[in-house]
Amino acid sequence: MILAGDVGGTKTVLAVYEIGVGTIEKVVEETVPSRGKASLDELAKAFVARHEIQGLTRVCFGVPGAVVDGLCRTTNLPWVISEGRLSSALRVPKVKLLNDLQAAAYGMLFLDDSELVVLNAGRSLDRRKNLGVIASGTGLGEALLVWDGEKHLPVASEGGHSTFGPRNELEIELWRFLSARHGVHVSWERAVSGPGLASIYEFMRTRAAAGKAPAESSQVRDRMQRGEDPGAVVGIEAVKGVDALCVASAKLFCTLYGAEAGNLALKGLCTGGLFVGGGIAPKILPLLREGEFMAAFVDKGRFRELLSGVPVVVAQNDKAPLIGAAHYASRLL
Repeated sequence: MILAGDVGGTKTVLAVYEIGVGTIEKVVEETVPSRGKASLDELAKAFVARHEIQGLTRVCFGVPGAVVDGLCRTTNLPWVISEGRLSSALRVPKVKLLNDLQAAAYGMLFLDDSELVVLNAGRSLDRRKNLGVIASGTGLGEALLVWDGEKHLPVASEGGHSTFGPRNELEIELWRFLSARHGVHVSWERAVSGPGLASIYEFMRTRAAAGKAPAESSQVRDRMQRGEDPGAVVGIEAVKGVDALCVASAKLFCTLYGAEAGNLALKGLCTGGLFVGGGIAPKILPLLREGEFMAAFVDKGRFRELLSGVPVVVAQNDKAPLIGAAHYASRLL
């Protein structure tokens, strides 16, 4: 019996799996609020007690933050998560913490083709070569799956916090806008995330005031003033294709998403393919398929031909981090 979890700033998904001969089968799954709990130890112990789970032998959690020496100080929660403390609290000898994107990346290996939407067929997805995963949601996560000749090693990164590199005058203007808000260091996450999409819309609104972008509609303005999530509003209206300012903002977002995805593919030499995960991609899939994403992905000068052959797919199963944590736990020695 193994316990797997996908820990988030808002909610945590926990599940118990039973290991069979070459298979793992889910026994129980529950989504619980993360906030209001003193620690992951407390949350996990309560889950195990509530479902009367016995015989746990291995535990693996995907957690939101960098894991160093079995310890994670979470990014959006006041938690310090320790493999040692979890082991003691749950009385399980084998406990592993993975960065949440590291867990998601591993989970991608176990998704069915029916759960993947192709943005670029390339040379066809090859699961016996290096793979990359980029996922935009509340933040921007990146990870690699390095092929060692026998298996994939999920490698965590904090690449979403690396420096945003504008490529043209429009993006330089956006960098200035974001820098005035966040300081000299502007990360990719400041633009390629849910809050980033909202920031891009605000930037485009300033250009609209100068006659350089479509005017803001009163309907969108009213929705935002009522307290609706700005990024979600922009994404929804852009997919509808009616609101010109939302469409222009989302197209710039897709361009930047593709540019950084291409950067990741180059850094990891992800010739096997690149997975686009996270919560935003499935919601704006029609926009991603229009071409801006892939145009920016391959726009790497002398490496255009290499990247043109990289398969790029959107993962539509939001349980990839949980699936990855479960399979990683099943292989703990």
